[in-house]
Amino acid sequence: MLECGMLDRDRQTLRRCSAVLCKQLVVDEVLIQSLQADDILTESMAEIVMAEQTSQKRSWRLLLLLPKRGPRAFSSFCTALQETEQQHLCDLLKQSPEKNDKVSHVEISLLGREEMSEVSSTAPSYVQDSDSYQCWESSFTGAVSAGEEDRNKERKRRKRRGSDKQTNRPPLPLPTQEGTTAKRARTHESMEFSLDADSPINTPVLACTPDFYLSHCEQSYRMDSSPRGFALVLSNVTFDTCTAPELDPRKGGEVDDEVLRKVFTELDYMVTVHRDLTAEGMRTCIENFCRQPDHRTVDSCVVCLLSHGVEGAIYGTDGQLLQLDWVFEAFDNAHCPLLQNKPKMFFIQACRGDEMDCGVEQIDGPARTCSPSCEQGDSGREGQGNEDSRQREVMGRPRIKLPQRSDMICGFASLKGQKICTAAMRNTKRGSWFIQELNTALRLHAKDTHLADILVQINGRIKEREGYAPGTAHHRCKEMSEFTSSLCKDLYLFPKYQPQY
Repeated sequence: MLECGMLDRDRQTLRRCSAVLCKQLVVDEVLIQSLQADDILTESMAEIVMAEQTSQKRSWRLLLLLPKRGPRAFSSFCTALQETEQQHLCDLLKQSPEKNDKVSHVEISLLGREEMSEVSSTAPSYVQDSDSYQCWESSFTGAVSAGEEDRNKERKRRKRRGSDKQTNRPPLPLPTQEGTTAKRARTHESMEFSLDADSPINTPVLACTPDFYLSHCEQSYRMDSSPRGFALVLSNVTFDTCTAPELDPRKGGEVDDEVLRKVFTELDYMVTVHRDLTAEGMRTCIENFCRQPDHRTVDSCVVCLLSHGVEGAIYGTDGQLLQLDWVFEAFDNAHCPLLQNKPKMFFIQACRGDEMDCGVEQIDGPARTCSPSCEQGDSGREGQGNEDSRQREVMGRPRIKLPQRSDMICGFASLKGQKICTAAMRNTKRGSWFIQELNTALRLHAKDTHLADILVQINGRIKEREGYAPGTAHHRCKEMSEFTSSLCKDLYLFPKYQPQY
């Protein structure tokens, strides 16, 4: 049992940074387990935190607990942030008080008053009134100047007096200890929950530095056009109950396509999102996208396909299948010449079979056992001989030939193997595991990591995840992502960098 609270300087640091933490902190299973392992949180406290239904409420609940959990709580929290790849928040906490004050002022000005109101609204209902609310709000706006704080308090007092007169309701007392929040009931609908926060990470895409660009641009694909390219997102969420009664709605799928739209827009792509298309509708949309004449002036393209699927195909809303090999063929060197020698990125969020990966028990060591890997064959067809002959006659010499298919990289949410094609997991509130990790990795690491290595990092993150649904077949279920590549150079996206000519 802890006999004393957090050191005063650490408590003040948490208070100064609370507005930023409440907005950006991702409270997931790994972070909570790290705090439990250090005896900072008890099991009941962990359950109380994770029972909150939104990311900001979980952050608020955790920040309320930490100052009361002893002098080691602050350093343990910083370690947990590092373990969950939230280094930017760890760095914020470890800065000097003067720097923290400056950062807090800047962050609050960036958040804006409306978003600060959103943060305040995450407080549980029993503190959204009178003195309790005032105490909570002041702790989460500690970076506001003293004068502004006094004015805010006076406005709250006037507002509270008016509210109390209207409702004849006395102020609720300030709780003296943490209440025991009822544990959220787990139903069939929540089988895909994995103890994740309910909002995708919203850290801005980190910018590539000029030095990094200059030292890596020679050995990598050209990537300096603005926009970088065009991105197509096809997302099927709701399926026709008449033609595809066996295909359930993909709850959380709408989160995925919005996450992809935002991250690729920040990466300087012109993003087009289409939702709920039949197989033929998807085919038409892809054909039109391939024929865009503006592909000539950009350096790459992105295609994201999100739906139910089987090995080698994804479903349209009508229950018909669109073959992935046809999709890749539509972008090959013969059918999409404007993208020849340019990187073409594909991300497939779909199951590749009905088998659920239940995982295996690890023998020893800190890491789980390696998941099986595989290679996906990619045999091309011969080029159009007659056209090549005409071109040689015109140019007077033979052109350099390209393979039918090259310069492609494709990330799959689930694994293909000789004996197993696994299901892809999706959180109904936060979206699919694969898209969550892709979003996070691109935002944090695209600045200095080429895409193949980013997908390796994503594989590692997916490998560590487990489903959380006690009493169901999905409890502790696993997923393994993979990627295939015919890239011929390093693929850096060089976010937010424009060379000076």
